[in-house]
Amino acid sequence: MSSYRAIPADATVRLAKPTSNLFRARAKNTAPGLDTSGLTQVIAVDPDERTADVAGMCTYEDLVAATLPYGLSPLVVPQLKTITLGGAVTGLGIESTSFRNGLPHESVLDMDILTGTGEIVRASADEHPDLFRSFPNSYGTLGYSVRLKIELEPVKPFVALRHVRFGSLTDLVDTMDTIIETGGFHGDRVDYLDGVVFSADESYLCLGVQTATPGPVSDYTGNDIYYQSIRHEGGEKHDRLTIHDYLWRWDTDWFWCSRAFGAQNPRIRRWWPRRLRRSSFYWKLIGYDQRFDIADRIEKRNGRPPRERVVQDVEVPIGRTAEFLAWFLDNVPIEPIWLCPLRLRDEGNWPLYPLHPHQSYVNIGFWSSVPVGPEEGYTNKMIERRVSELHGHKSLYSDAYYSPEEFDELYGGELYKTVKKAYDPDSRFLDLYAKAVRRQ
Repeated sequence: MSSYRAIPADATVRLAKPTSNLFRARAKNTAPGLDTSGLTQVIAVDPDERTADVAGMCTYEDLVAATLPYGLSPLVVPQLKTITLGGAVTGLGIESTSFRNGLPHESVLDMDILTGTGEIVRASADEHPDLFRSFPNSYGTLGYSVRLKIELEPVKPFVALRHVRFGSLTDLVDTMDTIIETGGFHGDRVDYLDGVVFSADESYLCLGVQTATPGPVSDYTGNDIYYQSIRHEGGEKHDRLTIHDYLWRWDTDWFWCSRAFGAQNPRIRRWWPRRLRRSSFYWKLIGYDQRFDIADRIEKRNGRPPRERVVQDVEVPIGRTAEFLAWFLDNVPIEPIWLCPLRLRDEGNWPLYPLHPHQSYVNIGFWSSVPVGPEEGYTNKMIERRVSELHGHKSLYSDAYYSPEEFDELYGGELYKTVKKAYDPDSRFLDLYAKAVRRQ
């Protein structure tokens, strides 16, 4: 609280934290930020109740390290180690259990939120339910979680994987839909489900099942690269990982984005320290690029135009997913593409990111850059329009270009403004549109 009081009354309240998984540029702020150094721990794990009390700035890396010894895991573990629990709840997160467990905020039983009045409010489905329901996708504009109590689920020591290849995007999506509805594939249970698209005629579903059976496991923290291991000529390919390595299988190479830094070049990789093969280090390299315009300078030196960053995750109804993918592959020169199905497990309304209960969606992630177009954000705007046409939504962790009217229609509108006025009457935190689109 002393950290909050130290911020001038006319200054915007922000977090002072060493890591971020946001790709939005934002205006510089010279005012002191909220000190989060005391909010990084796992407070308690209750193995009998299968719950954990966690400080808001605790990373999933630390959270998983505390729960796995009990044979437990958060219901959804986002892909990158330095994503915080509070960040995944206020900014949304997703992973391969989302087809059965929904999104991270749905496993929150209650949380303590520092509001714009300087008070800490206990929020749950029964206490301050308006704040509880509006907090997901608010990105710190309604407050910051200082403690969250979440559900956990039992896990086994290993994950057996089946990588199934498809030559048709329609066939892949149809199979994904069947797995969501039945919980299985060809009679076998599926605990984890995601996919990768390399091209219109080469895509994969990655199916995982928990197992306690010991045996050899693969290691993708060394010279071998996980996403490359998925590819094969036809049919199925089988693999095994420890549950720990499965949860962090994407972090070592930041999915496939480490190739931009040369980390997948065998001659470089052999000398790249293993402790620096992780998303948090690649993010630091991105920070240097943003600070010094390194990539654009290289493009200019080679006589090429600057590039537009296209780093996005979108949710599209599963019935329109093949249509979106075909359009994307025809119009945006980015590959691979990540697929992660989800279905809300909660009947309640989450108004700042309104997905329909009992309806399946597919999160589609693409993270790269393209040559600049005829106007700022040309490709991103094109994608936003297409997603809206297909009745989808776009996550707000990266660049957005919506008009105020479009934004209100998609992300809470008047309800958000009502909750904002109630819990941040003096606008100590930024408005969501100002933060997500105007990059303030």
